[in-house]
Amino acid sequence: MPNLTLGPFAVERDGTLQPRAPGLRPAMRFAWRGRRCEAALTREEVHLAAFAARVPSTAEARAGRPGAFEAIASLPGSLPPGWKARLLPDHRVMLEASAPLSEPPTATELVAAMVRFALELDPYLDRLDSALVPLSGTANN
Repeated sequence: MPNLTLGPFAVERDGTLQPRAPGLRPAMRFAWRGRRCEAALTREEVHLAAFAARVPSTAEARAGRPGAFEAIASLPGSLPPGWKARLLPDHRVMLEASAPLSEPPTATELVAAMVRFALELDPYLDRLDSALVPLSGTANN
């Protein structure tokens, strides 16, 4: 039986993942609640990231900006251990986490890490939606 293709990966018969092209940092992109997310493999772990929200521009909601920045400032202390929140130059908020993987990783491990990240992300998306501009409905942001 030939290998299956899962995005940038070749899935071996035993379920282990190999990059389809050497030298790449393979990643799976997915959407959760309309947000663009990514699961990128390194040698030891999977790096997970989600574009969670964005700070409103002064043209959109000048009065809401202080509350948006307060919500972002309070976020890091409430995130699970190992998670990070970053405000990007374009004013989007990115939430990031990592999860260990076996060597070589399996497709099941990768999908399970993606699902756990998405489910753990939910309360933070709700919180950010109440104070910032949600990115829902635009998985391309």
